[in-house]
Amino acid sequence: MSGKSIPYQRKSASRTEPAESMRATTPRTVSSNRSPLLPTSLEALLLAIYPGTLLLGSLFSLLEPHARNAPYSAVTQSHPSEVAPSYFAQKKNLFNVFFVKIGWFWTTFAFLVFLFLHSSTGPRKTLVLTPRRAQGVLRWGMMTFWWAIFTQWFFGPPLIDRGFRWTGGQCELIRTEEGRSDMSDTRELFTGAACKLAGGQWKGGHDISGHVFLLVLGSAFLWMEILPVVLRHAGLTEERLVRKANGEVTSVKVEVQGAGDVENKENEKDGKGGVGVPLAVAGLSWWMLLMTAAYFHTWFEKFTGLLVAFVAVATVYFLPRAFPTMRSVVGMPGV
Repeated sequence: MSGKSIPYQRKSASRTEPAESMRATTPRTVSSNRSPLLPTSLEALLLAIYPGTLLLGSLFSLLEPHARNAPYSAVTQSHPSEVAPSYFAQKKNLFNVFFVKIGWFWTTFAFLVFLFLHSSTGPRKTLVLTPRRAQGVLRWGMMTFWWAIFTQWFFGPPLIDRGFRWTGGQCELIRTEEGRSDMSDTRELFTGAACKLAGGQWKGGHDISGHVFLLVLGSAFLWMEILPVVLRHAGLTEERLVRKANGEVTSVKVEVQGAGDVENKENEKDGKGGVGVPLAVAGLSWWMLLMTAAYFHTWFEKFTGLLVAFVAVATVYFLPRAFPTMRSVVGMPGV
């Protein structure tokens, strides 16, 4: 009798193993109280680095003797260069001139390196515009639009300069009748750059920190694009949730464009291809954000720069998770 039971048990096991394997690889609807709009635990930790950095830099400026005692100009929101407590406290330091001032160029360059060198987006080292690459370019375009309207142009002055004027600021040159006569109405209402060209200075209003805005926007954009690839290469669990058209909240895995396209052997082999440059740009952005927090602007000006950047990140990377129609257009990194 025992001799007959052994084959029967083996036969039963052979029938259940494929079913268990199928269940393990099939994405299922997730029963979770977490909204798709909320960041994952790792994303929350990553985003928390930004306000933490601003807080750390501000505390440093209060506690470090040289930074605390160095003269500070409320007009220029910086230390005079001749008495600056650090090389990084000088506006003309090389990192500020050649990296921060043209920060969106470096952000764009790093993103394009990732987009065309990492195999998760399409054939490596080719200019083939796959659906993932097209949607990646669209997300870059949305972030670039946000950067442009706040720092470059918004039907005239950019929004940062408009905000300064709306809160009572003006060019110091036009406070006198003589200065006003030297500046036309158009230039008076134009930008901080026009004010400086006329020999004046911005004074009186709320000056959103453009440095904080740019550094957070650019580095967060790069992190959100490469994070799924980094997680996959490290073998970590994908925690992002999405809402389907029928209202169900499920793992983002159900929308992966073919499981073999995401987890193929080529991706595992070339998991770091194109990631190094974005990591380097994001890392240097963090360092310059810390220097900005320590030596430039008031706390509230830095906070508003952070807030404006976070609005863009939330719109492009979290909002589509809850709205299938929007998600079908802009996509999601790694999906």
